[in-house]
Amino acid sequence: MQQSKTKILFVCLGNICRSPLAETIMNDLLEKRGLQDFYSVDSAGIIDYHEGERADYRMRCHASFRGYDITHLSRPVQKSDFEKFDLIIGMDNQNVRDLQSLAETEQQRDKIQKMTIYCPEFNRDTVPDPYYGGDAGFELVINMLEKGCANLIDALEQQRKEE
Repeated sequence: MQQSKTKILFVCLGNICRSPLAETIMNDLLEKRGLQDFYSVDSAGIIDYHEGERADYRMRCHASFRGYDITHLSRPVQKSDFEKFDLIIGMDNQNVRDLQSLAETEQQRDKIQKMTIYCPEFNRDTVPDPYYGGDAGFELVINMLEKGCANLIDALEQQRKEE
């Protein structure tokens, strides 16, 4: 019997820096671990300002130095995402608050988590938005999301094995 995929949605403000990078890193790690058949990953933004655009050029450059190719085109969060996805992960406190206000039921709100619970090693409350900063901000975000996505996979795999 075919098990259904666990569907994960990463969310940031405009879906041009943090969340498309998280989607790319997660898919890369899943493929490297041979787990791509068990998970489906996407990303979206709270706002639709950048809808249809590629990820921020600086993020794509920094990601490419680490071997990642961000191909996602920005899209806003849709009401249907709360039914489609099993886990919806916001990058910062405002993303989480915005997601909670968009969710229509307690069951939908229960799907929302904050990315930093998966990267406690960084001792940060949020994955900071690098958009208005310099190179160090982009590198920090990549470091956080690499570790966070690896830890997320570990947690999901542990849960899957227990089921």
